[in-house]
Amino acid sequence: MNIDKINLSIIKHLRNGRKPYKKIADELSLSENTVRSRVKKLIDDGVLEITGLVDAEAVSEHRVVIVGVKLATMELVKKGEEFSLLKGVINVNVVTGRFDLILVVLLKPGFGLLEFYTKEVSKLSEVQSVETFVVYKSYNLKVPYILE
Repeated sequence: MNIDKINLSIIKHLRNGRKPYKKIADELSLSENTVRSRVKKLIDDGVLEITGLVDAEAVSEHRVVIVGVKLATMELVKKGEEFSLLKGVINVNVVTGRFDLILVVLLKPGFGLLEFYTKEVSKLSEVQSVETFVVYKSYNLKVPYILE
């Protein structure tokens, strides 16, 4: 899909996911139908997702950790996809440097680091090592609430 200037402008206006299409259309000098159809296409093509995000620090007893993963395989993309399906995983990045993957993980009471490693990561093969970075304070980090 082509992300042109109009699509980028619409996306910027949707930072507030509750902003009416009519207001976006007026501000961009477009018709409401144009905005609506472009947003639908962006969503259908997997470019845009409109979702509620939370500040993990504001959710009582929840914690975000960052996990560096060193793999025993070079199938980085495949392993990244596998990690992305684990409970608590918000985001997976294939990276350069001493780790192959960097994960952002949301934890809560009853699903802490021990449960994440013993019940989730242990399901995957070819994990050589992990290193956990506990986030004490974050800025501008909003995450989807994925734990039930």
